[in-house]
Amino acid sequence: MNSREEQLKAFDRLLTIMDELREQCPWDRKQTLQSLRHLTIEETYELGDAILDNDLEEVKKELGDLLLHIVFYAKIGSETKDFDIADVAHGISEKLISRHPHIYSDTKVSNEEDVKRNWEQLKLKEGKKSVLEGVPASLPALVKASRIQDKVAGVGFDWEEPQQVFEKLKEELEELQHEINTNNGEKMEEEFGDVMFSMINYARFLKINPEDALERTNKKFIKRFQYLEGKAREQKKSLKDMSLAEMDIYWEEAKKL
Repeated sequence: MNSREEQLKAFDRLLTIMDELREQCPWDRKQTLQSLRHLTIEETYELGDAILDNDLEEVKKELGDLLLHIVFYAKIGSETKDFDIADVAHGISEKLISRHPHIYSDTKVSNEEDVKRNWEQLKLKEGKKSVLEGVPASLPALVKASRIQDKVAGVGFDWEEPQQVFEKLKEELEELQHEINTNNGEKMEEEFGDVMFSMINYARFLKINPEDALERTNKKFIKRFQYLEGKAREQKKSLKDMSLAEMDIYWEEAKKL
């Protein structure tokens, strides 16, 4: 692995290249905070994919793409004299020190849960009116639900046992079934949302990341379905021409692979 000195040299090289691109490349010169935003979101999802696939070479590449974006934003900020990369680094360093009094001060903690509770209390002391202020409005709903539950649990608003959450989930499923029976579309949607929220909460108690779990299932389904498509092509058939029984044979084959 590279030494600290080599790591700093590599980062300085990236900053130099960013300066050169911003000055000499028409595309890089044209970019703004707003124009880069959607690209950054894409890069973050690509990093997430690489992590789920445990493809460390790809993780390294995607981290580089994301690091470029951070340096790019900081360069734009320096041009408007609002902030530069040093301000960004100092800002996060100060935040980390202030939010880890068990490391940099005399606060005592006994486990991870103590750290999380202290973290939320410290954020309130910093001026936040609500523990939920830090949940971005633009997060996908599943991820947002998970973050909401994490944050309120950090201040003690939580169930005590996983079984309590499971019972709540069963209660929500019964309420959904009732609305399905009465064919009340609006209430069905509401109760379905409650079921999903309870499922996400139960996942937290099981130490399962619901976003990761669902994405793994997505990937598994895609792989199996593409196997089915491949078998149909081998027989020169369209899936529309195959019976469910025929498709099920190949689906079961895919599950065994």
